[in-house]
Amino acid sequence: MPETIALVPARGGSKRIPRKNIREFLGVPALTRVVQTLLSSGVFDRVVVSTDDDEIAEIGRASGAEVPFIRPATLSDSFTGARPVIQHAINALALPENTNLGVFYPTAVLTTRDDVFKSFSLFDGEECDFVLSVAEFPAPVERSLTVDADGYVSVPRPDHIASRSQDLPQSYHDIGQFYWGSVASWKTDLAVVQSTCCAYVVDRWRAVDIDTPADWRRAEFVYRMLNDQS
Repeated sequence: MPETIALVPARGGSKRIPRKNIREFLGVPALTRVVQTLLSSGVFDRVVVSTDDDEIAEIGRASGAEVPFIRPATLSDSFTGARPVIQHAINALALPENTNLGVFYPTAVLTTRDDVFKSFSLFDGEECDFVLSVAEFPAPVERSLTVDADGYVSVPRPDHIASRSQDLPQSYHDIGQFYWGSVASWKTDLAVVQSTCCAYVVDRWRAVDIDTPADWRRAEFVYRMLNDQS
């Protein structure tokens, strides 16, 4: 039976929110919250943190994760995509191709144990190369607008100006929280959405991509609601 492993890529650098991956989220480092959710889900044989940073490695281990290697600096800048980092971890861990590998970001603090279990069940039960966490767009993308540098509005899809929202298909976006794939799939260079990809849909109000201090405050507010904290 193949192993099921969680990989948490957590580099040290972050420009908009310094030390974002270990910043305290309601009193607990964000990385710790994510690792504890993964461990308590009962889904994984191992939870592994990939980092270039000694402090993050220490917090990862204290949270219960393995940190069996330090990621090279060449794979830890703001220009390096996720796939080379994942492939480096696969090689460092010498993972067989049939290993189930879930990739969870260290700021996916609103991901619940239920999300972990259900998304793995989806991946395990369907003919998917990957499972992607998504949420609905709040409005039809066909009726989107653009605003130029001078503040003027244009309509990319004028054929849908008069379309009713209920007559347009629901669209979704990647929420940047987690992904599932086999090691064999992760070893390819094919983008997740260019393969046979299944969607795990998260409620829109719970899909907070934390990039700014305002996002952080919103995520804390949502977390309090989810956990009924004052």
